[in-house]
Amino acid sequence: MDGNGRWAKSRGWDRTAGHRAGTDVAREIVRHCGNIGIEHLTLYTFSSENWNRPPLEVRALMSLLVEMVHREVNELHKNNVRLRALGELDRLPEKTRIVLEEGIEKTASNTGLQLHLALSYGGRAEIVEAARRLARGVRAGRFSPDEINEELFAKSLLSPDVPDPELFVRTGGDHRISNFLLWQAAYAELWFTDTLWPDFGSEELDRAIAWFASRDRRFGRVKES
Repeated sequence: MDGNGRWAKSRGWDRTAGHRAGTDVAREIVRHCGNIGIEHLTLYTFSSENWNRPPLEVRALMSLLVEMVHREVNELHKNNVRLRALGELDRLPEKTRIVLEEGIEKTASNTGLQLHLALSYGGRAEIVEAARRLARGVRAGRFSPDEINEELFAKSLLSPDVPDPELFVRTGGDHRISNFLLWQAAYAELWFTDTLWPDFGSEELDRAIAWFASRDRRFGRVKES
């Protein structure tokens, strides 16, 4: 969800105003995905690299996250949306983490759209942690190094029960995946748009989904005649 800061700067506003506008778009996209039957939606909310931003901006983002969860959790629950999170959550401020955990617990039994917030998340860090888990498994004698395969590795990731993403959408004009779901996105279709996140909406998401539906997804195979 890229472009909040640039959107605000172009209007002469503080970057925080862009992040706040971005939460309004996130609400719209979550509602729309629920309405059209999307089963999983992962929002790259705060990357592990984002901790390097100015402390004032980081504090504002954490406060905004608390506000957003407080404001939205009842509607998520009413609409059968399950809230989940992945990342180094122990790095979050205590208040942020507690509010997030409360939202996750409240919606835990919901069976509709699963909304995943990637918070303090980095794809490389996730892969390294998976390697550590596998190394501990070998040391404990649960399996041998030769038994480690892609399936076992995938089960060692942060959300092993979540299917790999099929469509990757990045706003803001940059054409890179920026350390997001590096393992899981191996065969995702990539949609890049110059639209800044606060200007993104359900209509453009529908265009991305229509484009995705037109793709010939062969997964390395040759298409049969």
